[in-house]
Amino acid sequence: MNVLLYKPLLFCYILSALLPVNKEANKPFHPIHVSTTDISYNTQDNKLEVTCTIFTDDFELALEKQYHSKTDLQKPAMHTAMDVLVKNYLNAHLQVKTGNTVTPLNYLGFEINKEAVNIYLESEKTAAPKKVAVEVSLLHNLFDDQINIVHITVNGTRKSGKIDYPDRKIEQVF
Repeated sequence: MNVLLYKPLLFCYILSALLPVNKEANKPFHPIHVSTTDISYNTQDNKLEVTCTIFTDDFELALEKQYHSKTDLQKPAMHTAMDVLVKNYLNAHLQVKTGNTVTPLNYLGFEINKEAVNIYLESEKTAAPKKVAVEVSLLHNLFDDQINIVHITVNGTRKSGKIDYPDRKIEQVF
């Protein structure tokens, strides 16, 4: 037998044994704690459209910790109950201001996208903002190394920023 054929397999086996494992779920966990919030002004509808993307396992843990409730974002039978928790969590941990006024966001729902969850919100009709201020504390109740990346697009101009825990605020002028 050719030993060279087995070296890559042996290497993969050893590497997989060294990966950190979430013992509760018996699956590898990711060592980075990051979410993205994408805010786009839709010129046709005159609304802000918001998509938050968070790793599903982290988000479930954050929901469990805040609401002391069992969570499963992927189980269809629990979708209605999870909608309530997700909506409340986003209301508590995301605020958008246009100008100096808080812009209320209507929760539209969430969906699982591979290993992440996308949460959708939108504003009522509003004029194109000249200044957008975002306060985001997603997963701050869970990780002290949380990074929240915020992308804001108004009239085709995209500006982005990174917010490192414990900071919560970012502002962009258009």
